[in-house]
Parts: sequence; structure tokens; C-alpha cells
Amino acid sequence: MIDTGQCNDCYSAIKIATALAEAFGCGVNDLPLSLVVSWYEQKAVAILLTLLHLGVKNIKLGPSLPAFITPNVLNVLVDKFSIAPIGSVDEDMAEMLK
Repeated sequence: MIDTGQCNDCYSAIKIATALAEAFGCGVNDLPLSLVVSWYEQKAVAILLTLLHLGVKNIKLGPSLPAFITPNVLNVLVDKFSIAPIGSVDEDMAEMLK
């Protein structure tokens, strides 16, 4: 588990994940990696869009979903990218450590 800090540090997480995937000869989504993006600032939207563009899946969003995520948009994000809301700390940690 690696905590890369604030949402603007996601670039570091992307670089780490890309290097690990290359070293292990797999894709980023094949790594036992969990990304949690907290929505405290607008720049988190740009970070989410970057992660989606890179094809990163299984991202947890919270503490609440951004206002632009309508039910239709949420369905696409869930179906295509396995996006999920954050839950309780205990539930999220247990799921990430599987």
C-alpha cells in the first residue's frame, strides 16, 4: 500500500504503477492496486479524467460523488471503469487488502 498524498500527487501514483506494471510484464489494472480519489477540490475532476484516459479501473470516489455525475454518467463509469463510491474506512481497507 502506497499513500502518495493529496489528489494532485496522483501523477506519482501513475508513474509508480506504470513502472511496476512494466517490471512485472502486465497492465496497470492487473496490479493489486487501489486508488481512492477524494473530492475536495476541482482539480480532482481533471485527475479523474486523466486516470480514465489512461484506462485505470477500480477507482473509489468520495466522500460524495461530484455533481456532474448523473445516473447515466455513473452507469457508464461503473460499467466501463468499475468506479465505486468509498464506504467506511474498515470496509474500504478490508477490500483493498484482499
